[in-house]
Amino acid sequence: MRATPSRSLNGSKIFITHAGVGEIFCVTARTDPSAKRTHGITAFIVTKDTCDLDETKRVGIGHATELPKNRGVLSGKKEDKLGWRASDTRELIFQDAVVPKENVLGPVNNGFRQFLHTLDGGRIGIAALSLGLAEGALEECLTYTSTRKQFGRPIASFQGVHFALADMATEIEAAKQLVYHAAWLKQHGHPFKKEAAMAKLYASELCMRATTKAVQLHGGYGYTTEYPVERMMRDAKICEIGEGTSEIQRVVIARQLLGGLID
Repeated sequence: MRATPSRSLNGSKIFITHAGVGEIFCVTARTDPSAKRTHGITAFIVTKDTCDLDETKRVGIGHATELPKNRGVLSGKKEDKLGWRASDTRELIFQDAVVPKENVLGPVNNGFRQFLHTLDGGRIGIAALSLGLAEGALEECLTYTSTRKQFGRPIASFQGVHFALADMATEIEAAKQLVYHAAWLKQHGHPFKKEAAMAKLYASELCMRATTKAVQLHGGYGYTTEYPVERMMRDAKICEIGEGTSEIQRVVIARQLLGGLID
């Protein structure tokens, strides 16, 4: 996205959480076309109306009438996603969007640095979400395997099920330590980039493994909507993608480890 000399924004960004119903957004745009690479990018606060004014009027929340709106800020169609279907994910479109100078967020041309710092914090949030999903999958498995019987006894009594449950619980505990440690570092003002990436990488991939295993332990029922584990598995996948894919997390971790050791 780019900003014109008249302080209007043009461009678009896809896969924005709550782009339709949301009314306040933080966006970045190139403000210095001559700057190289990540320089010359500035952060802005932009506003628009929710896409569902009738519903917000009915429920009495979700729309701030007193909030000044920026002309030219629009949302696209709602994405039909595999998981996270409650999330209103859309494209955010800027067509000569007029943004007043008081909506500049932080120093001009320093937006990319702000963006990366926000991502670091967001990765802890995704890691925590992943951890919660994995814990929920384990709880469902404990309940189901304790009550589902085969050959006259609960399937939780079978050694193969023991192994699966033990692995899930152990990995969840390891993820918990990573997530809580990264959150503690951030809360107390310490550097946390590497730890946030590690927590997000491990917890999101664990979440995918745990929810897939949960479907497997539920057998045929796990593949139906009668039990929540199929939804958990679908929701888990985005955790490996959002706030930077698993591959990006590995790049971030390696760069932090290597520091100035290589050019």
